Amino acid sequence: MEPGSAVSAVRSQRVLCGEEIRPAVIIIKEGKIHCILPDSEASVHTAGKVLDVGNSLVMPGIVDCHVHVNEPGRSSWEGYWTATRAAAAGGVTTIVDMPLNSIPPTTTLRNFHEKLRAATGQCFVDTAFWGGVISGNKLELRPMIQAGVAGFKCFLIHSGVDEFPHVSDADVHAAMKQLQGTGSVLLFHAEQEVQHPAAEKGDPHEYSTFLRSRPDIMELEAIRTVTQLCLQYQVRCHIVHLSSAQPLELIRSARKAGAPLTVETTHHYLNLCAENIPARATQFKCCPPIRDTANRELLWSALKAGDIDMVVSDHSPCTPDLKCLDSGDFTQAWGGISSLQFGLSLFWTSASKRGFSFFDAVRLLCKEPAQLCRLDNQKGSLIPGHDADLVIWDPEKEFTVNEDNIHHKNKLTPYLGLALRGKVKATIVRGKVVYSHGSFSSQPLGKHLFIQHKTPAPL
Repeated sequence: MEPGSAVSAVRSQRVLCGEEIRPAVIIIKEGKIHCILPDSEASVHTAGKVLDVGNSLVMPGIVDCHVHVNEPGRSSWEGYWTATRAAAAGGVTTIVDMPLNSIPPTTTLRNFHEKLRAATGQCFVDTAFWGGVISGNKLELRPMIQAGVAGFKCFLIHSGVDEFPHVSDADVHAAMKQLQGTGSVLLFHAEQEVQHPAAEKGDPHEYSTFLRSRPDIMELEAIRTVTQLCLQYQVRCHIVHLSSAQPLELIRSARKAGAPLTVETTHHYLNLCAENIPARATQFKCCPPIRDTANRELLWSALKAGDIDMVVSDHSPCTPDLKCLDSGDFTQAWGGISSLQFGLSLFWTSASKRGFSFFDAVRLLCKEPAQLCRLDNQKGSLIPGHDADLVIWDPEKEFTVNEDNIHHKNKLTPYLGLALRGKVKATIVRGKVVYSHGSFSSQPLGKHLFIQHKTPAPL
């Protein structure tokens, strides 16, 4: 299984086909799944190289639709080369890059083209791109849709970087009008400034001080706004990184009323909890914040019930100095968590203890994210005609996260030292091995993905 080589067939005793796991051979032609055959019938079709992976589980490659690559402009934070290698090592075959924190942000057609130039020749997995909505860029949205962005993201609160300002009510209404009829989607960082009793100052080295500064009501009120907009305009809306369980009732009601609304949460909200975050441990800081254990279990229940549609990384790295490790000041540290490489293992470690199946993993990590980005005609499922994007992994195998096995540019992550269950052995993108047992293809084999949307009538 030489990295970089093309594979014409993959045989395993455990292939996840539809609603069952069975011995099968996946026949690959021209980078696509040609057919999936019972092992006994496969020999007729397997004239080429057959990769026999024994009892390893074969399922669709992960689609991580929330990744901050930060190139161009902040490539000391991450970059396409390191981000996509880390993705490949984690069984992720498609990433969708956020419009910030690159400089320039992806808020104009020209900036989108600049980002594409930066990413060219650097991607080890397939890469799509989100655009951004900021004040004054409404006339850029349709040209970016035609150029192939997957959709758009906006902030209802300060984004953390000045070049990507948050939107006013008027900006959101203007954007919604532009997106009507396009089939595109608007993603919301759903926190809103609210009048809440001034939190007592507190010790900035204690996580609880930071947590009190971002109460649940900030998410609740923002999501109230989003549900109203979604119902009014009937434009697809998506809530990124839901951390609070409090807005779930609002979300359920809006969907019942016909809102085309989807919701994601992240690995950190499902795996970490506020009570266990030590003083000065700023690697745990993110926005919205990691909340308490009771809240975390409500998120797991919502995943099981289908109220949360998908789980993503929200990989948001930075350089170590921006995490203020020396001072341990939560109020000053950059908010963002690195986890792109470990999403599948993080999910499976916790989900398998809560009665989730491999089919749930595929739905939440592959199918639903692909559908959000309109990539479900080629990604996220093992079916004939789809891209031959596969993760080959051992769900029973345990490993420990340490700096030596992290492929992100900056190794800082709250998961250092954690024992995880589910080890990726190999990753195949469109029939080519991009990662195998610790080694990568010598050349990046990923491509850019451009999303085809409807052409709307002129406004």
